[in-house]
Amino acid sequence: MGDIINLKDARKQRARAEKEARAAENRARFGMSRFQRTLRDTERDRDRHILDLKRLTGDDPDKTPQR
Repeated sequence: MGDIINLKDARKQRARAEKEARAAENRARFGMSRFQRTLRDTERDRDRHILDLKRLTGDDPDKTPQR
């Protein structure tokens, strides 16, 4: 005779395994490590800071206020 198994538990176990496999595939496809996210954010902040430093003020000599 074979072993008696609970079909409800077997279905749950199979669903968990499929969900974990799908999660692993998504992590490989879309995921970034914490280091990569931190590096991306740091570079973005640095670039914004550099652009802010190079920003021209609103003082345009061609645009004189009209009275």
